[in-house]
Amino acid sequence: MPIHLLPDHLINQIAAGEVVERPASVLKEVLENAMDAGSTAVEVQLEQGGVRRIRVADDGCGIPKDELPLALERHATSKITSLDDLERVGTMGFRGEALAAIAAVSRMSITSRADGAPHAWRIDADPRELAPAALNHGSVVDVADLYFNTPARRKFLKSEGTEFAHCDDVFRRIALARPDVGLQLSHNGRVSQRLPSGTREARVRALLGDDFLAAARSVEAESGLLRLHGFASLPAYSRSNRDAQFFYVNGRFVRDKLVTHAIREAYADILHGSRHPAYVLFLELDPFGVDVNVHPAKIEVRFRDSRAVHQFVYHALQRTLAASGAGAGLAAGSGESTESPAPAPAPQASPYPHTPQPYQSRLAMEPASRAYYDFAAAARPEPIAGGPAPAREDGFVATAFAPRAASPLTPPVAAPALPASDLAPPLGYALAQLHGVYILAQNEGGLILVDMHAAHERILYERLKTLLDGTPGVQRLLIPAVFGVGQKDMLTAEEHSELLERMGFEVGPAGPQELAVRSVPALLASAPVSELVRALLAELRDFPSTEVITARRNELLATMACHGAVRANRSLTLPEMNALLREMEATERADQCNHGRPTWTALSMADLDRLFLRGR
Repeated sequence: MPIHLLPDHLINQIAAGEVVERPASVLKEVLENAMDAGSTAVEVQLEQGGVRRIRVADDGCGIPKDELPLALERHATSKITSLDDLERVGTMGFRGEALAAIAAVSRMSITSRADGAPHAWRIDADPRELAPAALNHGSVVDVADLYFNTPARRKFLKSEGTEFAHCDDVFRRIALARPDVGLQLSHNGRVSQRLPSGTREARVRALLGDDFLAAARSVEAESGLLRLHGFASLPAYSRSNRDAQFFYVNGRFVRDKLVTHAIREAYADILHGSRHPAYVLFLELDPFGVDVNVHPAKIEVRFRDSRAVHQFVYHALQRTLAASGAGAGLAAGSGESTESPAPAPAPQASPYPHTPQPYQSRLAMEPASRAYYDFAAAARPEPIAGGPAPAREDGFVATAFAPRAASPLTPPVAAPALPASDLAPPLGYALAQLHGVYILAQNEGGLILVDMHAAHERILYERLKTLLDGTPGVQRLLIPAVFGVGQKDMLTAEEHSELLERMGFEVGPAGPQELAVRSVPALLASAPVSELVRALLAELRDFPSTEVITARRNELLATMACHGAVRANRSLTLPEMNALLREMEATERADQCNHGRPTWTALSMADLDRLFLRGR
């Protein structure tokens, strides 16, 4: 066919196909116009998921009578006038296509009263005739019968409930970006959301709930012209999908691959598997540094210095998540008891003979170079009387520990009062060990529960990160650990012998189907050697090259930490438990293990009071 000009109605239909995907697309464009008009209150009314009607009323600056016909023309806008304006877009809309595209596939009318005008004016998209109208101030955009003139496209819409859910998502995104604007959403005459203007925290709480804020860290970082602020959840609040991820660039909600990658990398050390973090983050930068004119729906952007933005977001979020609540001076729980705690009752005489252990008010911190499991120099118990300790099957160094048989008749030691000191540690002091798995501790706020394996796994992992960056401390074994392996493991050990040596392992053949381990990293000196090396070789088998190993080194170290951490049913003394608590307080990311699971939780006195109905 010869080249020819397209008719206006076909041009509008093509533009509508780019802009108006579904009712939620219409709501997004009209709501963004209301935000650009300086509104302080906006009311949204939907019927039949927005297919039958979308009505948006705002109290913004309004549109003068003479400009109303222009508002419905393509490429007519009040937001940019030059190329320089396009390079520094500071408004949500700027192309001037949205209203014209919407008018091409619906029955649309605009009623508006500009500031200072004696009354309002109304214009219908078809026919485009002006008529006086009654309106106090602002504008009302009424979009009815979406796709009435293109029934084929209407067939692609989903059910009423699905379309309303998409509209609700758009409403929530804009509401999170503008907590200074009061917003209301109703569907089929029933109010769904009523959000008064207020603080950002209050708006996040209203839309994402108390659970999100309770499990989130406040983010605040600046570097030059870049600023990142908002809230990012801890791994305990991770989700199976991305429905709680909101990222904004200069107030505009975007889905950017570069930013998503930076956030995922920041969570890499504390969130694994198929789980997804939840966050509400706002990136602010010079409008000149971001191009928002790269997608019809303006949901994608392009940064002029993408690497700088990536690194800034990554490091800002990583620093926030690295801070451990265990070392932040937090009291147990978030609630506060409404009544003064009752004085502790005097300890009663026990029918069972026992010797109370002294309560430790202070413990020396463990040097980072000390070998595995002997948590603190100040926490060494007496050696077993009568000679050397028997060897343990699991490979732990047992000379420092006397085995203790748990007995259900052994009475608990009365919990002493915490020392009166402003330097009382956040995780308090150990009281007991529960089923060889959990540590029970008391701090100034209440009760602390610690998963000792998960906590020690994180401590080891953070220390092991230095293995590939420097010369690791090595512990030579007096008697090499020899164990049988398959042919694949023999070849893997030979192929990666240099890497294993850099990590502190000296592994060599001891027979046709046997390996001998002659040294291990000092941090793992007492770990079960054969089990640890088998797991490490299994990981190395799956890595095709040295470059991939370097990129995935943290996965290797996580495997080593998991197999080297103290196991369940390992009996600990009170000094050992206290030393572990102190190391948690000094370790980054100590709130989660390497798999993203929590390492400790807290029950405040208020929580316990509610549990036992005290004060009711």
